[in-house]
Amino acid sequence: MTADGSFEAVSDETLIARIAEDRDRDAFAELFRRFAGRVKAFMMRGGMDPLQAEDIAQEVMVSVWRRADSFDPGRARAVTWIYTIARNRRIDLIRRQSRPEADPNDPLFVPDPEPDPATLLAAADRDAHVRAALESLPPDQLMVVQLAFFGGLTHSEIAEQLAAPIGTVKSRLRLSFARLRSALGDGFESELVDD
Repeated sequence: MTADGSFEAVSDETLIARIAEDRDRDAFAELFRRFAGRVKAFMMRGGMDPLQAEDIAQEVMVSVWRRADSFDPGRARAVTWIYTIARNRRIDLIRRQSRPEADPNDPLFVPDPEPDPATLLAAADRDAHVRAALESLPPDQLMVVQLAFFGGLTHSEIAEQLAAPIGTVKSRLRLSFARLRSALGDGFESELVDD
């Protein structure tokens, strides 16, 4: 502060240091005077309406007050630091605006109805039959079925992983399907396809 009580000759960095060290309200008032209008104009040039720009400018200046102790004059000038805070606020606002509010009535948020006990029992019974049929397969056939259906691998990938000819992989799959069809009936293949 000069002898007449003004801050005209005091640098922005010094004002921030006084805010950080002493919570100097006069220093903050001067910094606010210097930057609030500039930050508001910066926001308006970015497409914000004047009221919203003013709100953001005030939020930025409140952040300057709260975070003054994190300012490092060795890394950036005060003006750069303040405009970085403003830019980040603007980005946060844009992100908030681009994410619509979730509609609690949206069908995606409505839980699926609980299945009736008969459906649960039938599914458990079907799963037990499929497990038993899979366990009855010879190990080499079970392996290709697991890699194809549970691992999602192609015939070529299975052949590469097992170091076996592709014809052998296809043959094992055909044999395993014949055994599963025999154990589960012709309709089992429809169980392998998700609806």
